[in-house]
This record gives sequence, C-alpha cells and structure tokens, in this order.
Amino acid sequence: MAEFNNIGLVGRPSHAGVVDTLRRLLDFLSLRDLTIIVDDLTADLIQGHGQRQCKREELSKFCDLVIVVGGDGSMLNVAKFVASDQVPVIGINRGRLGFLTDVLPDELEAVITAVIEGSYSIDSRFLLDVEARSGAAIAGQDQYLGSALNDVVLHPGKAAQMIKFELFIDDKFVYSQESDGLIVATPTGSTAYALSAGGPIMHPSLNAVVLVPMYPHSLGNRPIVVGGDSEICIVVSAKEILQPQVSCDGQVLYTASAGDELIVRKKAVPLKLIHPPEHTFYQACRSKLGWGSRLVRDDD
Repeated sequence: MAEFNNIGLVGRPSHAGVVDTLRRLLDFLSLRDLTIIVDDLTADLIQGHGQRQCKREELSKFCDLVIVVGGDGSMLNVAKFVASDQVPVIGINRGRLGFLTDVLPDELEAVITAVIEGSYSIDSRFLLDVEARSGAAIAGQDQYLGSALNDVVLHPGKAAQMIKFELFIDDKFVYSQESDGLIVATPTGSTAYALSAGGPIMHPSLNAVVLVPMYPHSLGNRPIVVGGDSEICIVVSAKEILQPQVSCDGQVLYTASAGDELIVRKKAVPLKLIHPPEHTFYQACRSKLGWGSRLVRDDD
C-alpha cells in the first residue's frame, strides 16, 4: 500500500456542511505528522487555518492523496486534474447520492485513519477524452476539448429540439439518428445521467462504454454497450441548423456546427479511487438506489 504524507483537501463551495467537515478534518489531520495542502477555492472556505495553498489544477504536483469533501460533482471536478498524475482520491459525502464520495461525515476519523495506515481498497476508473474536428479540418488538426469521468454528452443546448447526427464506432457506420442527443458514458457514469435516460447499470470494473440516445425519434434506437477501447465518432449532420453543445461531466465545453465530428476515446491513464475496505459497488447500489436487503429466513 502507498504511504500518504502530503494530503490535499478540496471542498465544495456554498455548502455549510462542507465547511464544518473541512474544519473537523483539518483539526484531526493536524494531530498527525502530515503536510496539508488546500486548493485556492477551498482556502477561501476555511480562512484562518494557515495551510499550504495551491491552485486546484496543481494539486497533483504536491499531494500523494486528495480528500474531496462534497458530492459526486466535486469529485468529477477534481478527477480531471489528478488522474493523469495517478494521485488517488477519496470522497467524504456532503452531497446527495454519493456514488463516488462514499465516506459518511460521521465516519471520517475512523476511515481516514485506516486509509493513512494502509487499510483501504482501491479501484481504477477510466475517463473519456473528447476531441472536435470541424467540417473543414483534416485529421491531425483536432481540437482537444477535455475529459470526463462520467459522460460526454451531445445535446441541443437551451433549445428543446431534436438534432441530427451519425454514429461511427471504430470507423464503422452504426446509424443516423434524430433525437435530443447522445450520452457516451463510462461504467462510472452509468449510474448518473445515462441511468436517468434509460441506460443500464454497469459494474465499474468493466472495460466498456454505453451509448444512450436521448428521446430518439425511433423506438428502435436503444442503448448500446461497446468495448471500452473503441473509438467513437459522432458526426453532426451537414444539414443541421442548430448548434449542438458538447458537455463533459455536465460542463459545456464546445458548440458544434453542421459537419463537425466529435471523437471520444478512453483516456490513457485512469483515476485511482480509494474506498473503505468493506466497500462494495453492490452495497452502494443498495444504499443509493434503494435496492432490497437480504431476506430474513426462518432458519437465520
């Protein structure tokens, strides 16, 4: 197990519970021989604690573990900055669902102690990279848009209108479609937006991507699960009059035009996500999605 000496703290702004948990975490960690670093946004939340500071995008340069206090959205925001440097993250849940931030605030001292002492489980969650190629550009002139831990989404933006596009997987034509858009989700993202759109739940260990149409014009267009190493290309129709938007984990990064191509691939380096040792994905589903617990039998 890795040894953690330089601990980064990230908190979600505008949430009173996050500030309370951050201060409690700081008081607890200050009793140990550890270096604590907070990003500049978190520093504004906990003024007066005198910790080392850096920009959020620089956390991985100084930390060997990052603790995120907030919800899954906070974890998604941090993941894109630390994944490439293989800095592991663990989340303390001050949000709602909490599939990625699975440590309860009341358990933080016990769990963080166990993690620092080497008692934890760790899994790798791959991200997606997305590039855009304008209709007039040639291969090699693609514009890198960003990465997503949950999903890359093509959608019409503010206008509630259908858009037209074509889908290719590994240079093979799949279909043309008229719909409100398309969600390209990782297994991590299968329990997020893709689930709301009718996609399947995928175990995080799968090397797969799910493509979920959003309100397709044809009932024959259903979610498709493809290999995680596939290259996915979405081509906006040359006759499309709208300017569809491209979002990574809910953040709009690009406005497409007719004829644009969007290329989605697996990111080379995954995110290292730390959990308490007893954590399982199925337990998280029972807790977050209301799945039934084991039946009590007469002979139990």
